[in-house]
Order: sequence, then structure tokens, then C-alpha cells
Amino acid sequence: MSDTSLLIRNAQAILTGLDGEAMRHDVARLGGDLRVRGSRIEAMGRLTPEPGERIIDATGSVVMPGWVNTHHHLFQSLLKGIPAGINLGLMGWLSAVPVSYRRHFDHDAVMRLAARLGMVELLLSGCTTVADHQYHYYPGMPFDASQAVFDEAAALGVRFVLCRGGQTIARAIDVNPPPQVQPETLEAFLAAVEHDVHRFHDPAPDALRRVVSAPTTPTWSVPVEHLRPIADEARRLGIRLHSHLSETADYIRYTQEVHGCSPVDFVEQHGWLGEDVWYAHLVHLSDSDLAKLARTDTGMAHCPQSNCRLGSGVAPAPALHRAGGRVSLAVDGAASNEAADMLHEAHTTWMVHRAVGGADAITAEEVLYMGTAGGARVLGLDAVGTLQPGQAADLVILPLNEPRQWGLHDPAMAPVMSGAARPSHVLCHGRVVVDQGGIPGLDLTALRAEAEAAVRVMQEAA
Repeated sequence: MSDTSLLIRNAQAILTGLDGEAMRHDVARLGGDLRVRGSRIEAMGRLTPEPGERIIDATGSVVMPGWVNTHHHLFQSLLKGIPAGINLGLMGWLSAVPVSYRRHFDHDAVMRLAARLGMVELLLSGCTTVADHQYHYYPGMPFDASQAVFDEAAALGVRFVLCRGGQTIARAIDVNPPPQVQPETLEAFLAAVEHDVHRFHDPAPDALRRVVSAPTTPTWSVPVEHLRPIADEARRLGIRLHSHLSETADYIRYTQEVHGCSPVDFVEQHGWLGEDVWYAHLVHLSDSDLAKLARTDTGMAHCPQSNCRLGSGVAPAPALHRAGGRVSLAVDGAASNEAADMLHEAHTTWMVHRAVGGADAITAEEVLYMGTAGGARVLGLDAVGTLQPGQAADLVILPLNEPRQWGLHDPAMAPVMSGAARPSHVLCHGRVVVDQGGIPGLDLTALRAEAEAAVRVMQEAA
């Protein structure tokens, strides 16, 4: 480990990310300082500066773990607010936006631009770990999408999990789909996953790079007979499984009509439940579904803003969490969540469950846990998600310098209760990836111009 050290001093509050009563570091009694040495947190408490170490003054700021985003579609970062899909539910929106516009992602530069834009938005909301459900793969693809997203993550210093998606059958509802949505063969999909594992996967508890096997959906993207081989191969490789499940009422009806059971029962029949599996959405769950997910330790990536935006419903995330299940937060793709940052997601989580379930439906502390330690637990990154000596130094310094944060009787809860804000500093694996509100080496003006130019190309083609 490097001897390079950094001292954060005088924080108004330090949130550890731990569940329950232990989530807050007692600043008044123990001190609001935290030392990072190399990639790890070395000490917390009242600390004395060491010669030559960098000091960051966190006076009037909350220090918290970096957010862990467990489900995203980074390529959608250039597909925000497309008029044809604004007022559609999931199935119509899929055809009008992601399926239709995938034709534009036919070269390396546009994929890298979209990934960079998405990760910049996340970083500036304090997100340090991104699990990208990248399903844009097709036969004859002229560039390496996996290499592109890993490169962009490394350049920004983000902890990155590639959920290598795709499909091995075509969706019947797609009319005149572009070549970029053609399915792969099962053999090609499995070979591509294994190739990415050998190139990128690190099983360490503080890994900066992970690979997951993640067909887009178990019901429509692969034939039933492919589910078990995909699961078996992932477990042979020692990697996790991820997909979408139970996102809409239509999803439940389809699975009942075609397979005679709930989606959760369906995936269980084919080896797709367990502590090495997590699903995005899980909006529509019966009591027995919920109990089965909790009992098998199968994880949830809770995406409330996307579910609200598409009119899909509100997932029973608090119930699964309180039943002992693994629940995390995620922003989903920017095409269905035009504010794809984790501070927005946490605030929406806190609000929407209280709106539908009552004032005691969820606490701010539970939201913070889901978005940090809960996400790390879902991804199997045991050294990430909490602020304790020995843990990876993934942390956020959030100044309470905006009017929305003033007047709070409990300033420590500003990251959840007050919503959007700009961190002054973000560290990932001990590296300062946001410094004084900006990303070192990144020209935001140039990034905006590139994004606007890419959108114009798509609009002109449409």
C-alpha cells in the first residue's frame, strides 16, 4: 500500500453507512477527522496532521460513503427526454427509445461519449461504484463495447462493474428492428462473457473492475432452455448474475399466462435465485415472492425514479429490507430517468415510499444504507460501502452550503432529505476523483458540446 496520506478534518457529521444505531460517527465525542492512506481508510477520530500530507477542511460538511449504483444503462445517457417516448409505459417506451435509437451506437466514439457523460453525472452526485447493465452487443459489432466502458471508468477513477448483457432471441414485439438489436447465439454470448472475465474481472473485495453475466431479461431475451446454462457457466467462472425482473404488471401477467407462475418462481426453477443474483426493479411482488427473495438472499436494485417516470409502480423495497433481504439503490438508464444521479434517487426513495406507505414506511437512515453498504453487499464488494478503518476509501464530502440544506435540525441527513447538491470532494479507492467541485482533467464545457453534437446527429437522422 502507498504511504501517500490525506487528512479530512472538522467534518460536521460522518455517516458510516452501517445499518441501525451504528451508522453515525460521534463527531462531538470522537472528532470529525478521517485519514486516508493509500486506497484505505486508516483512522477516524481526533487526528493530528502528519508532515507532508494533504489536508481537506470539511468544516460545515457531511462526510459519507460513496454511493453504490447497482443498475445503470450508460449508453442511454445520450437518449434523455426523447419526445416519442415521454408519455409511454415500459413496453412502448422500449420500442420507441432504446430499441429504435440503438442504431446510432454503431461506433466506438459514441459509446465512449455516452459512458463518460453518464459517469460524470454520477460522480458529481457522489457515486463511486457503477454497475452498468450494458446490453448493447450484436453479431459483427465493429468495436469493443466492454473495453470502451472500462476505459472510461478507469480514466474517471470510478469503481466499475460490467453487467455483460445481451439477448439470444429477438423480441417478438419489435417491428423492423435495426441490426444493432440482433441476437447473439448462446455460444457467442457465453464466450464473450468468459473473454471479458479473463480480461477484466477481479474477485477482490475492493475490486475496481468486475464482470457479471446479465442477459437483458430472463423471460424475453433468452429461450427458457438457455437460462440454466447461462447460470451454470457464470458460477463456473465465479461471477454473479443480474437481469431485469417483475418491472410491470404486464410482466406478471405474461409470466403467469405463459409459464403458469410468478416471475420469481420462474427464475427459481432455472437456477436464478441466490446470494450471487440480483434483479433490477422487482416492482410487483407477492408476499410469497418477497419471502422467497429474502430467504434466498437474492438482491434488488431499487430504481424508484425510473419506475415513477414509466408509470410502472413502486417496488416494496422497505418490506424486503426489513425482512432481511438485500436491497440497493440504482438510477437505471438516463432515457427513463433524466436525472440519473444518486442524490436524486435517494431523495425520491425517501419520499415515494412515505407517500404510498405512510410516514413510517422508510427512514432516511435506511435509504442511506441501501444506497451505500446495501449496494456493496449486493455486488459482493465487502470492502466498499462503509466508512471504517480498513475499508476502501470511497467517500464523499458534501458541503451544506446551499439554502436547501439550511435550517435542518439534523444536518447529517441532508444527503437524503435535501436532494440534489454538488460534493466538494469525492474519493474512490483513495484517489481524489472530484476536487473542489470539479473532475480533474475534465473539460465540462467540451463534454457538453460533444453531447449536444451527438444529439443533433440523432435528431437529423430521425
